[in-house]
Amino acid sequence: MLSNVRERSLSFYNLHTSESLKTVYWAEGDYIHESLTAVNYHLRDYRTGEVRDIDRRLLDALCELRLRLETGSHFELISGYRSAATNAMLHNHSDGVAAHSLHIEGMAADIRIPDRSLVVVRKAAIAMRAGGVGYYPASQFVHVDVGRIRTW
Repeated sequence: MLSNVRERSLSFYNLHTSESLKTVYWAEGDYIHESLTAVNYHLRDYRTGEVRDIDRRLLDALCELRLRLETGSHFELISGYRSAATNAMLHNHSDGVAAHSLHIEGMAADIRIPDRSLVVVRKAAIAMRAGGVGYYPASQFVHVDVGRIRTW
C-alpha cells in the first residue's frame, strides 16, 4: 500500500504533553531527516525527556494503518519510546507491561484514533501483519509494534 503513495505523513497528538505534530517524513523515495528528528522528539519518554530514534518500520506501519483506515485524523499517542528506567517502573506496577518492551527499542507505540473505534483499529493493525498488536479496551488504546507477529 505504501508503494503507491508519493509522500508518507503522520500526525500525532501526545496526550501527556498536549503537543501536536503533523509531518511528511518520507518523500521522493527517501526519509526526511528533519521530520524524523521531530518524530523522535514527539514520541520521546515524556517522564524523563529522553529521546531515541524511532524505528522507521514503525512509522511506515502507522502510516499504512492510517491509509487502511481511510482517515485523515491524528494518532492520539499514549506511549512511544520508553527509557529502560521508565519501563522498569511501569513493569513493577502493572502486569500489562513487558520487562523488555519494544517501547525501549523505539519499535512500539500505544495509540488510538479519535474517529475510529479501537476494535476497528485493532482489526486493521492485525491484518497488516507488520508486528505485534495488543488490545487494551479498558485503557482505551491499541499497542502496535514492529517485532514478531503476535496478538494479545
